[in-house]
Amino acid sequence: MLEKLMPRSDEFFDDFDAQADATVRGAKLLCDLLDDFNDIERKVQAIKEVEHQGDAIAHRAFERLHRQFITPFDRAEIHRLLGRIDDVLDLTDATAERMLLYEVGPPPQAAKDLAKVLVPCTEKLQEAVRAMRTIKNPGEILAACRDIKTYESQADALGRAAIAALFKSGADALSIMKWKEIYDLMETATDRCEDVANVIEGVVLEHA
Repeated sequence: MLEKLMPRSDEFFDDFDAQADATVRGAKLLCDLLDDFNDIERKVQAIKEVEHQGDAIAHRAFERLHRQFITPFDRAEIHRLLGRIDDVLDLTDATAERMLLYEVGPPPQAAKDLAKVLVPCTEKLQEAVRAMRTIKNPGEILAACRDIKTYESQADALGRAAIAALFKSGADALSIMKWKEIYDLMETATDRCEDVANVIEGVVLEHA
Protein backbone atom coordinates (compact mmCIF):
# COMPACT_ATOMS: atom_id res chain seq x y z
CA MET A 1 0.00 0.00 0.00
CA LEU A 2 2.77 2.44 0.93
CA GLU A 3 4.53 1.84 -2.40
CA LYS A 4 1.32 2.75 -4.27
CA LEU A 5 1.17 6.06 -2.46
CA MET A 6 4.73 7.00 -3.41
CA PRO A 7 5.45 9.04 -6.58
CA ARG A 8 6.77 7.05 -9.52
CA SER A 9 10.55 7.41 -9.70
CA ASP A 10 10.72 6.46 -13.38
CA GLU A 11 9.56 10.01 -14.19
CA PHE A 12 13.22 10.93 -13.79
CA PHE A 13 14.06 8.68 -16.73
CA ASP A 14 11.46 10.52 -18.80
CA ASP A 15 13.30 13.73 -17.95
CA PHE A 16 16.70 12.24 -18.79
CA ASP A 17 15.34 11.06 -22.14
CA ALA A 18 13.80 14.46 -22.91
CA GLN A 19 17.01 16.24 -21.95
CA ALA A 20 19.11 13.94 -24.12
CA ASP A 21 16.75 14.41 -27.06
CA ALA A 22 16.99 18.20 -26.77
CA THR A 23 20.77 17.95 -26.54
CA VAL A 24 21.00 15.96 -29.77
CA ARG A 25 18.68 18.40 -31.53
CA GLY A 26 20.78 21.34 -30.38
CA ALA A 27 24.03 19.74 -31.57
CA LYS A 28 22.53 18.96 -34.98
CA LEU A 29 21.24 22.52 -35.34
CA LEU A 30 24.71 23.86 -34.48
CA CYS A 31 26.26 21.57 -37.07
CA ASP A 32 23.77 22.80 -39.67
CA LEU A 33 24.58 26.42 -38.78
CA LEU A 34 28.29 25.83 -39.31
CA ASP A 35 27.82 23.85 -42.53
CA ASP A 36 25.49 26.45 -44.06
CA PHE A 37 26.37 29.80 -42.54
CA ASN A 38 23.34 31.66 -43.85
CA ASP A 39 20.18 32.96 -42.20
CA ILE A 40 22.29 33.00 -39.04
CA GLU A 41 19.93 34.85 -36.73
CA ARG A 42 17.06 32.44 -37.38
CA LYS A 43 19.27 29.39 -36.87
CA VAL A 44 20.75 30.76 -33.65
CA GLN A 45 17.25 31.49 -32.40
CA ALA A 46 16.21 27.90 -33.18
CA ILE A 47 19.07 26.64 -31.00
CA LYS A 48 18.06 29.10 -28.27
CA GLU A 49 14.51 27.72 -28.30
CA VAL A 50 15.80 24.17 -27.88
CA GLU A 51 18.02 25.37 -25.02
CA HIS A 52 14.98 26.92 -23.33
CA GLN A 53 13.16 23.60 -23.67
CA GLY A 54 16.12 21.85 -22.06
CA ASP A 55 16.16 24.35 -19.20
CA ALA A 56 12.44 23.75 -18.59
CA ILE A 57 12.99 19.98 -18.47
CA ALA A 58 15.90 20.36 -16.05
CA HIS A 59 13.95 22.78 -13.83
CA ARG A 60 11.02 20.38 -13.63
CA ALA A 61 13.31 17.48 -12.76
CA PHE A 62 15.19 19.44 -10.08
CA GLU A 63 11.88 20.39 -8.48
CA ARG A 64 10.80 16.74 -8.47
CA LEU A 65 14.12 15.75 -6.93
CA HIS A 66 13.52 18.11 -3.99
CA ARG A 67 10.02 16.87 -3.23
CA GLN A 68 10.16 13.18 -4.08
CA PHE A 69 11.04 10.62 -1.45
CA ILE A 70 11.82 7.64 -3.70
CA THR A 71 14.44 8.07 -6.41
CA PRO A 72 15.78 5.45 -8.84
CA PHE A 73 19.36 6.00 -7.64
CA ASP A 74 21.40 8.34 -5.46
CA ARG A 75 20.05 11.91 -5.34
CA ALA A 76 23.46 13.47 -5.76
CA GLU A 77 24.06 11.43 -8.91
CA ILE A 78 20.65 12.39 -10.31
CA HIS A 79 21.43 16.03 -9.63
CA ARG A 80 24.82 15.74 -11.29
CA LEU A 81 23.42 13.88 -14.30
CA LEU A 82 20.67 16.45 -14.86
CA GLY A 83 23.16 19.29 -14.50
CA ARG A 84 25.78 17.88 -16.84
CA ILE A 85 23.31 17.07 -19.62
CA ASP A 86 21.95 20.59 -19.26
CA ASP A 87 25.50 21.95 -19.50
CA VAL A 88 26.03 20.30 -22.90
CA LEU A 89 23.03 22.09 -24.37
CA ASP A 90 23.91 25.38 -22.65
CA LEU A 91 27.39 25.28 -24.18
CA THR A 92 25.98 24.44 -27.60
CA ASP A 93 23.69 27.45 -27.35
CA ALA A 94 26.54 29.66 -26.12
CA THR A 95 28.64 28.64 -29.13
CA ALA A 96 25.93 29.65 -31.58
CA GLU A 97 25.20 32.85 -29.70
CA ARG A 98 28.86 33.93 -29.77
CA MET A 99 29.04 33.45 -33.54
CA LEU A 100 26.08 35.77 -33.97
CA LEU A 101 27.11 38.39 -31.41
CA TYR A 102 30.77 38.46 -32.43
CA GLU A 103 29.96 38.62 -36.17
CA VAL A 104 32.79 36.21 -36.85
CA GLY A 105 31.99 35.54 -40.51
CA PRO A 106 32.15 32.14 -42.24
CA PRO A 107 33.43 29.45 -39.86
CA PRO A 108 36.73 27.69 -40.53
CA GLN A 109 36.83 23.96 -41.17
CA ALA A 110 38.07 23.34 -37.64
CA ALA A 111 34.79 24.63 -36.20
CA LYS A 112 32.82 22.39 -38.54
CA ASP A 113 34.95 19.42 -37.56
CA LEU A 114 34.33 20.02 -33.86
CA ALA A 115 30.58 20.19 -34.46
CA LYS A 116 30.74 16.94 -36.42
CA VAL A 117 32.25 15.27 -33.36
CA LEU A 118 29.76 16.82 -30.95
CA VAL A 119 26.76 15.39 -32.82
CA PRO A 120 27.67 11.67 -32.52
CA CYS A 121 28.93 12.33 -28.99
CA THR A 122 25.46 13.56 -27.98
CA GLU A 123 23.85 10.67 -29.84
CA LYS A 124 25.87 8.20 -27.79
CA LEU A 125 24.88 10.15 -24.69
CA GLN A 126 21.25 9.71 -25.68
CA GLU A 127 21.80 5.99 -26.27
CA ALA A 128 23.35 5.51 -22.84
CA VAL A 129 20.66 7.55 -21.09
CA ARG A 130 17.84 5.60 -22.73
CA ALA A 131 19.35 2.28 -21.72
CA MET A 132 19.59 3.36 -18.06
CA ARG A 133 15.85 2.92 -17.59
CA THR A 134 16.14 -0.85 -17.19
CA ILE A 135 19.90 -1.53 -17.15
CA LYS A 136 19.12 -4.89 -18.76
CA ASN A 137 22.31 -4.75 -20.79
CA PRO A 138 25.00 -2.95 -18.76
CA GLY A 139 27.63 -3.89 -21.32
CA GLU A 140 25.77 -1.89 -23.96
CA ILE A 141 25.56 1.15 -21.71
CA LEU A 142 29.23 0.97 -20.77
CA ALA A 143 30.18 0.61 -24.45
CA ALA A 144 28.25 3.79 -25.26
CA CYS A 145 30.09 5.55 -22.43
CA ARG A 146 33.42 4.43 -23.86
CA ASP A 147 32.39 5.80 -27.26
CA ILE A 148 31.55 9.14 -25.65
CA LYS A 149 35.05 9.26 -24.18
CA THR A 150 36.55 8.45 -27.57
CA TYR A 151 34.68 11.35 -29.13
CA GLU A 152 35.77 13.61 -26.29
CA SER A 153 39.40 12.69 -26.96
CA GLN A 154 38.91 13.47 -30.65
CA ALA A 155 37.42 16.86 -29.76
CA ASP A 156 40.38 17.57 -27.45
CA ALA A 157 42.81 16.89 -30.27
CA LEU A 158 40.79 18.92 -32.77
CA GLY A 159 40.50 21.80 -30.31
CA ARG A 160 44.24 21.91 -29.64
CA ALA A 161 45.04 21.78 -33.35
CA ALA A 162 42.45 24.46 -34.13
CA ILE A 163 43.83 26.86 -31.54
CA ALA A 164 47.42 26.23 -32.64
CA ALA A 165 46.44 26.94 -36.26
CA LEU A 166 44.60 30.06 -35.12
CA PHE A 167 47.71 31.50 -33.45
CA LYS A 168 49.79 30.70 -36.53
CA SER A 169 47.26 32.17 -38.95
CA GLY A 170 48.37 35.78 -38.74
CA ALA A 171 44.80 36.86 -38.08
CA ASP A 172 44.18 39.97 -36.04
CA ALA A 173 44.16 39.58 -32.27
CA LEU A 174 40.43 40.23 -31.93
CA SER A 175 39.53 37.48 -34.41
CA ILE A 176 41.86 35.08 -32.62
CA MET A 177 40.19 35.86 -29.27
CA LYS A 178 36.71 35.34 -30.71
CA TRP A 179 37.44 32.00 -32.36
CA LYS A 180 39.46 30.71 -29.42
CA GLU A 181 36.46 31.29 -27.16
CA ILE A 182 34.17 29.51 -29.63
CA TYR A 183 36.53 26.54 -29.92
CA ASP A 184 36.80 26.35 -26.13
CA LEU A 185 33.01 26.31 -25.76
CA MET A 186 32.62 23.51 -28.30
CA GLU A 187 35.37 21.42 -26.76
CA THR A 188 33.93 21.96 -23.27
CA ALA A 189 30.57 20.69 -24.52
CA THR A 190 32.21 17.34 -25.31
CA ASP A 191 33.91 17.44 -21.89
CA ARG A 192 30.47 17.64 -20.30
CA CYS A 193 29.35 14.67 -22.39
CA GLU A 194 32.24 12.76 -20.83
CA ASP A 195 31.06 13.92 -17.39
CA VAL A 196 27.64 12.44 -18.19
CA ALA A 197 29.32 9.17 -19.20
CA ASN A 198 31.22 9.08 -15.90
CA VAL A 199 28.01 9.50 -13.90
CA ILE A 200 26.25 6.80 -15.90
CA GLU A 201 29.15 4.39 -15.49
CA GLY A 202 29.07 4.85 -11.74
CA VAL A 203 25.33 4.23 -11.57
CA VAL A 204 25.52 1.14 -13.80
CA LEU A 205 28.42 -0.40 -11.92
CA GLU A 206 26.63 0.14 -8.61
CA HIS A 207 23.20 -1.10 -9.64
CA ALA A 208 23.68 -3.58 -12.49
